[in-house]
Amino acid sequence: MPQKRRSRLEFENENGETLRYVEHLNGGGFVSPKATVPEDAVVLTGAFVEAGAVMAPGSRLGRGSWLEKGAVLERGVVVNGSVYVGPGARVGNGAKIGSRVKIGAGAVIEPGVVVPADANVDEGAHVDRSSFTKAA
Repeated sequence: MPQKRRSRLEFENENGETLRYVEHLNGGGFVSPKATVPEDAVVLTGAFVEAGAVMAPGSRLGRGSWLEKGAVLERGVVVNGSVYVGPGARVGNGAKIGSRVKIGAGAVIEPGVVVPADANVDEGAHVDRSSFTKAA
């Protein structure tokens, strides 16, 4: 059976730098060749993973979500649709992030935390299980 050929996307940003992305075979989202994303991670259509970002095995990035430079999704993290994960943010093992959440630069989400839809996590915040009371 022939293997699917990956799509490529290339454009110039406002600083004149050429950004390149390759379609991830597991979900169809776009990943920078300078990001670390294993084959078993899921990057859904319309999602972008920037250079320097890291997704651990078993992690999932939802439709239309954006993982910025230096951001990390640890093992088993589920990020729903239209989520922004800022530069250098870290989402711990097994955390679940609801739709339309904005996670600021350098924020840390502890393992197992559930962040509800439409929440905003401030830049540099440290979020533990007691930070949110409703499910995503």
